[in-house]
Formats: sequence, structure tokens, C-alpha cells
Amino acid sequence: MAVTEIRPRRIRNMSKLITLLLVVGLGVGAFFYYRSHAATAATTQPSLADVEVVKGNIFQAVASTGRVTSNLDVEIKCKAAGQIIELPHDDVSESVKKGDLLVQIDPIDQQRAVRQAEVQLDQSQAKQAQATQGLTIAQQTLETNREKVASQLKMTQAAAKDAQDKAQRRRSLFEQKLASPEDLQTAETAATQAQSEFRNAQIAEKDLKTQELALELKKEDVKLAQAQVEDDQITLSNSKQRLADTTVVAPIDGVISQLNVQKGQIISSGITNVGGGAPAMTLSDMSRIFVLASVDESDIGKVAMDQPVTITADAFSGKKFQGKVVRIATKGVNVSNVVTFEVKVEVTSQNKSLLKPEMTANVQIISASKENVLVVPVAALTRKKGKMLATVQLPGGQTEERTVQVGLTDGEKYEVLSGLKEGETVEYKKEEPQSKWRAGGRPPGMGMFPGGGGGGRK
Repeated sequence: MAVTEIRPRRIRNMSKLITLLLVVGLGVGAFFYYRSHAATAATTQPSLADVEVVKGNIFQAVASTGRVTSNLDVEIKCKAAGQIIELPHDDVSESVKKGDLLVQIDPIDQQRAVRQAEVQLDQSQAKQAQATQGLTIAQQTLETNREKVASQLKMTQAAAKDAQDKAQRRRSLFEQKLASPEDLQTAETAATQAQSEFRNAQIAEKDLKTQELALELKKEDVKLAQAQVEDDQITLSNSKQRLADTTVVAPIDGVISQLNVQKGQIISSGITNVGGGAPAMTLSDMSRIFVLASVDESDIGKVAMDQPVTITADAFSGKKFQGKVVRIATKGVNVSNVVTFEVKVEVTSQNKSLLKPEMTANVQIISASKENVLVVPVAALTRKKGKMLATVQLPGGQTEERTVQVGLTDGEKYEVLSGLKEGETVEYKKEEPQSKWRAGGRPPGMGMFPGGGGGGRK
């Protein structure tokens, strides 16, 4: 029974001891935490320093980021389909000249199509010549028949009139019993025969109308033959063009920036394929380099054409590239209620070839700049009641507070328009660097209490 009472008592004593140690530990941690923050605050308290008003250069810039682009990117698609049998430039970054062979597709099918179109054209031209010759013959035959019918018509008409007159005179003589019945019958028969020949001539004249209609049909046959020749000429021209399309040459001087095919590959036509076909390669004109920068709507009013631009890229630390604004977008782009405008900057410095398309570039568009003007650090001026004030050191250790008019600022210094003179000394607040342990990050003892990243169990 005594042993049973002693064990709970020990457990209670141990619990009190652990609780006491935790309270003491938390107190010590809080003390060190307070002291470290107080020390940090003390080290970051600004101290006063003096700076001389001097002349210098200052500029105001609109900062932005953008991507590098080439002057022109041309996707090379093959109009003809087939197997690639030649690919002289088979790697990216190779330079090509305008007119250089890029892709040669097997032309055998197109060559057969050209020959077939040539044979078809020869046949249609022969038919055209035959139809034209037939028309010429028909025209000459009609003209000859027209002359014959006209002559026969006059002759038979005169003969019919003469025979009719003779028959009339024979009838008159017969009535006077001066001619025999046989003579009258012979004269009337001759008159009837002459009249029949005259009618036949008239019928032949009407037949000329039919020949004229037949001649018009032959003219239409010539037109059809000529149309067939033109159609076959177009077919031949298309076949030759498809044959020419098997040879793809460079449309510009440039660099192969993307290559999607290889020798022996079978590709589809870029004009007959429903999706337009995939590009065989992409040529980039690197003669001019641009940066497409996105400028916030609050700054776009400061940007103007031909403004100088300073460009930097993370790939070339310490190097600067010069450029100028060549285009400002008329319409902005709204993304998540943030409106930006695209500004196109041309890189004009000699080292522009270092920049590669799709690189990220930082740009500073110089909206205003001045040289050889009075400047002071931004920290040397304070704003009170809408005025900029500076504390000026006077002889004898005294100070004077002056109102200063300022102009441009680049975020680090102000241009002084009035209120200060060159060589005068002004006070400004300068923050001292933090202590060594503070600069390293977490102060000592931070892991000893909750919230400091330390470990201990609660």
C-alpha cells in the first residue's frame, strides 16, 4: 500500500519539474528574441551623413521586360508531296542565301504528269488545226457555190424567159395557122424545161443558207478545239509548276532556326493537306534584331517613337545593348485586369548578334535625360507640406533648412532646379549595414522557441 502511494507522488513531482523547465525555457527564449530584435532595430537605425551637391547626368526611364525576336521568321512548307532526296542544310543555325536549295523532293511522279500533259496538248493542238482547216475548206466551198448558184440563177432565169417568149410566139403563129402543132409543142416543152432549171437554181440558192449554218457549226468546232488547247496548256503549266515545287529554295537570306524534317522522310503537301501541313523548317532573318516589350498602361504615355533604349540580358551579365523605339501598339492587351501595350524596340548596337530570338531582355526606355545638371541623392530631401526640403551645412557647423525645386529623378537621385548650389553640403539619412549575424539570416537562439523554426516538443 505504501509503494502504491509513493509512485503517484513521484509522477506528480516530475510533471511539476517539467512544467517549470518549460516555463523557464520559454522565458529565456523570449528574452533572447526581444534582445535580438532590439539589436536589429538599433543596427538599422539611419545615421546622418553629408553629401556634396555636384553636377552629373540623370535620366528618367520606363523599365520593362520583353522577348528578343528576329526581323522575320519564314516557315518553309513544301507545296509538293513526296520523299525528300536532298537536304543540303541538315542542322539548325546554318546560314543560307536567297535561292539556295533547301529541300529536294523526288520529282518522278511530277515528271510523268508533265509528259502526259504535253501529249494531251499535242493532241488538242492537232484537233484544233484539223478543225481550222475544215473551216477554211467549208468557207471556200461556200464561196464557190455562192458564185456558181448566182451565175446559174442568172443563166436559167434568162433561158426560161427566152423559152417562154419563143413558146408565146409559136402559139401566136399556131393560132394564125402559120406553125404546126409540133412546133408549138416543142416550144412549150423547151419553155417548161427552162423554167424547171430556173427553179432548180433557186433551190440551189436556198441550199446556200444550209451551207452557211454548217459553216457556223464549224466555227464553233474551232472555238471548242481552241478552248481545249488552252485547257491543256493550263494543265501543262500546272504540271510544270508542281514539278518546280519539288525543289524548295530559300526565299530570303537567313539562318535555319528550326528544322523538322530529315533526308528520306516522306512529307505531305502544304496546300492539299487539310491542316496546311507542318513546316519543313523555319528561316529567321537576323539582319535586324528587335525586342517586344510589354509596357504598363501607367507608363505608356512616357514612351515615344525613336526614344533611346538600354537593353540588358541575363545571358550576358555586364553587357549593354543600345536600341530605339520603332513601334508602339495602338491597342493594349488586358490580362487579369492588367493592361499593357507592346512596344517594339530595334537593337542598334554592334553587338546585337549576341542576342538570340526568344531570349528574355530587360529594357529601359529613356523618356527624358539631362547632362551636367545639379544632382543630390533622394535621401537628402524630405517632403513636408508639399515642399521638398534639404538640410544644408553652413560654416561654423550650423545647418539651414531650404526649400528645393526638383526636376527629373531616376529613383536614386534628384535633379536640382533651384535652392542648392554646386559644392554645398547637405545632410542625408544613411542606413548602416546590419550586424554580421543578422545579415546571415536567423539570429542565435531562434530555434529555441516556437515560431523560430526550432524543434522542441510542446
